[in-house]
Amino acid sequence: MSDDADAGTVMARLDEPAGEPTRFAVVADPHVSTRAEGTSKLFEHTLAHFEAAIADMNDRDLDAVLSPGDLTKDGEPWNYDAVDAALDDLDAPFYAVPGNHDVPKYGEDHETISVHDFAERYGPGELPYHVEIGGLDVLGVNSAGSADRLFETHEGRVEEATLSWLDDALEASTNPLVLVHHNLPPVSDQIAAHREIEPEMVAVPGMSEATAFAETLAAGGAGLVVTGHYHLPATGLSHGVREIAAPTTCSFPQSYLLCETTPDGTTIRLVPVADEVGLESAHARRTADSATARGLTAIAASRLASFPLVSE
Repeated sequence: MSDDADAGTVMARLDEPAGEPTRFAVVADPHVSTRAEGTSKLFEHTLAHFEAAIADMNDRDLDAVLSPGDLTKDGEPWNYDAVDAALDDLDAPFYAVPGNHDVPKYGEDHETISVHDFAERYGPGELPYHVEIGGLDVLGVNSAGSADRLFETHEGRVEEATLSWLDDALEASTNPLVLVHHNLPPVSDQIAAHREIEPEMVAVPGMSEATAFAETLAAGGAGLVVTGHYHLPATGLSHGVREIAAPTTCSFPQSYLLCETTPDGTTIRLVPVADEVGLESAHARRTADSATARGLTAIAASRLASFPLVSE
């Protein structure tokens, strides 16, 4: 990967994963919507932002593109169709896990595709899954639920059966990277801590029973966990396992992550998909939307100003 400015600003330099040269991107929480507008998610621009990310990624000679989910506004069939049409132009393999907005939820007035269908359309056909990308073992895990679990909440949880699968998959992996939507406690705690500054912030639903998940990752030697959910770049260390939380393409800071693994480790860069005016407009919109959006924007701006967030 070039050190040129157009390769993005370095967000993190990690000791692991390390190994065979592998280049991949992470695009999180695009929330593609073709029939809505407004809010801090800039729904009227979500498809354009997603398409801009795909166009840029096509110039990066990628081994794969990963997504920790929330591909759609709320799982609407027409928005999934728009995602599919955009992905038709992607030159690299695409592997996603569902986010809390991609699975069926109580009170929706539309049909949402099943988790099985999600895995068929945006993965290898099953969840959880293990795919090899270059020198990486990518383990995709569903924390977002289905029609019969987490149906009335946007919280996340990794089921016991999945933890058992993860035990075996990590043991069979040489260079594991775990892809999941919801965050581990050290990143979630950063959001909670900001409520001392923005006391009117609503608590963002997180991952329940996260300790068991983190302990499974640590015991299996997981080198990296990639998440989304909070719409901002962040990192944390849980039981010795590094988490990288990816920003969103939909709202500030409208970016994706460009990652390169080499024998020396993994470098992660943040690549904006909007110009300066677009970034400034998104910052203003998100700041004015609500106390929660304002708080998340402040955290995102703070993290951007602190790059690299980690340099191991």
